[in-house]
Amino acid sequence: MDKLRMVGGTPLKGEVVIAGAKNAALPILCACLLTDQPVVLRNVPDLQDVRTMLKLLQEIGVTIHFPDASDRSHLILNAAVIKSSEATYEMVKTMRASILVLGPLLARMHSAKVSLPGGCAIGARPVDQHIKGLKAMGASIKITSGYIQAETKPPNDRLKGASIVTDMITVTGTENLLMAATLASGTTILENAAREPEVGDLAELLVKMGAKISGIGSDRLVIEGVEKLHGAEHTVIPDRIEAGTFLCAVAAAGGEVLVKYCRPDTLDAVIAKLKEAGLQMEVGPDWINASMQTRPKAVSFRTSEYPAFPTDMQAQLMAVNAVAGGSSTITETIFENRFMHVQELNRLGADIAIEGNTAIAQGVEKLSGAIVMATDLRASASLVIAGLAAQGETQVDRIYHLDRGYDRMEHKLTLLGAKIERIK
Repeated sequence: MDKLRMVGGTPLKGEVVIAGAKNAALPILCACLLTDQPVVLRNVPDLQDVRTMLKLLQEIGVTIHFPDASDRSHLILNAAVIKSSEATYEMVKTMRASILVLGPLLARMHSAKVSLPGGCAIGARPVDQHIKGLKAMGASIKITSGYIQAETKPPNDRLKGASIVTDMITVTGTENLLMAATLASGTTILENAAREPEVGDLAELLVKMGAKISGIGSDRLVIEGVEKLHGAEHTVIPDRIEAGTFLCAVAAAGGEVLVKYCRPDTLDAVIAKLKEAGLQMEVGPDWINASMQTRPKAVSFRTSEYPAFPTDMQAQLMAVNAVAGGSSTITETIFENRFMHVQELNRLGADIAIEGNTAIAQGVEKLSGAIVMATDLRASASLVIAGLAAQGETQVDRIYHLDRGYDRMEHKLTLLGAKIERIK
């Protein structure tokens, strides 16, 4: 099992290129199931989660071609022949996003059997809203032996347009229902839809494929179903969470870094908090130049759905607060178990206490290197940031979590001057 070893205390300096967004790429890959024509994708990040999704799609029958074998960011998917409408437990257990094959398979093949999902242990993320929405569109669904079994019924077998109001904002639920609705008969209205940029990126691809969608970027999506979708070409948006992670690394470790090929307009809440923490930033249309020459200031924040502060950046900014001047409160409103990194940060010398869904951090002058264990994807990133700011050597175990969502993070950090290496 791979580990990362680093020696902290070196300010970061240089340029870093941001990869395509994991949370956009995963549903976009599943969208290929909606058509029998090729879908050409660019800027797909080479991550473990992406490789897992590609393997699942291949099991279903999708052919995948890389025009340049040395460039895994450019690929062509063809779902002309669907061999199976089943996503097995063995594939789904490692990645929750596998549930995203449910909507498109049901819409195109009129049946789907998908294992209940696994993934990060950051809290309960039920799929009841996916099921509720699909039932409203006329699907017959039952859960047996750990599988969701869904089918549409004669005479025409198509899903039917419906007005759906989810009980909560759910990103994957919005994406699943959005994809299903593109091939439904009639008009579907999704109220309380997730507004995340990654949802919008999926919708943009679907429109290129012939879908009729209005309200993109809002919490009310209107989808007029069509009988057939066609192939298309699309470039995945840059990963706002990766960009935010590198900004937090500069804030904690110091230095000056140019973050290239990013989307600053999707990072408003993160940029605002980091400015409050003292990070100096010059922002362009697709770049951010970040500089930190002093100790950061503690900033309090609360996670919420987009466009508020993202839960996927909570752990990283907490690592900044760990070495900041002053105290801060961090309130997590999305996932109930998303403070598992706190005890590991405290092993590095941080002073953070948990009270319910709030963490109270008293910044310390210096962290001290130690052996820590990653518990989930974003927790891994927070421990790397803390290790970069700590005195002495830090070792982060179980970085397979990190590889799920970051493309060669240690390589990018090395280019910025960090003393970091992967240990096999």
